[in-house]
Amino acid sequence: MPELPEVETTVRGLSPVLHGRRIARVILRRPDLRRPMPVDLGQRLTGATVTAIGRRAKYGLIDTDRGDTMIFHLGMSGRWRVDPGEILTHDHLILETADGNRLALNDPRRFGSVDLVASGALGEWPAFAALGPEPLGPQFTADHLRRVLAGRIASVKLLLLDQRIVAGLGNIYVCEALHEARIAPQRSGGSIGRARLERLVVAVRSVLDAAIAAGGSTLRDYAQPDGDLGYFSKQFKVYGREGAPCDCGGTVARYVEGGRSTFWCPRCQR
Repeated sequence: MPELPEVETTVRGLSPVLHGRRIARVILRRPDLRRPMPVDLGQRLTGATVTAIGRRAKYGLIDTDRGDTMIFHLGMSGRWRVDPGEILTHDHLILETADGNRLALNDPRRFGSVDLVASGALGEWPAFAALGPEPLGPQFTADHLRRVLAGRIASVKLLLLDQRIVAGLGNIYVCEALHEARIAPQRSGGSIGRARLERLVVAVRSVLDAAIAAGGSTLRDYAQPDGDLGYFSKQFKVYGREGAPCDCGGTVARYVEGGRSTFWCPRCQR
């Protein structure tokens, strides 16, 4: 599933061809993905000008001058294709700009979603209402983590995946950040002291920044809007590397918790 760096890479790739452009045509090639698309999507977007493109957690946001925000989620296999040479079977939504650009939302498994919400009400939209701070934003601090993890006996790995604690973190980047911070993923969240939390905040930001710079991690179907593949997977220190050597001389191990594989180094992560 595309995680925060993949979505951030996507919105950055869309910005040059959408920001400030007027949407001349909207083509819905099917009425639904994971859930029905807004029936008035074409009516509300056609003729509108895109005023901003951004991200919240793992969702992409396209704002218009009509006071609407189109929210898209890439699901398991979704991606935007910019100026494709041909329209493919799984290009389910197409936006054409007055400048002649064409953007196709391709989603073979149809686990993604498209919603249209009044921009002023984004914070109250059900999927956003309970989200924690952005991990790359100023509110994600050691003080925040200390407050929300206090007294929690669940593992820090599972707690970091809780979107109410921090928005947008997924399995891959939590494994990598905990390794960089040298924190064992099975430690209870409430047992981690301030110094380690400071390290964790720095590690989360460092891993995400590196992944965004690399264009994300190409696992299965993900690609950037221009078709390029993300290559951060080549920089993984622990994720997917069970049995491989760690930089510290230890060996990467794996265990399953909450239905997800956790990769870590028992030697350097305490």
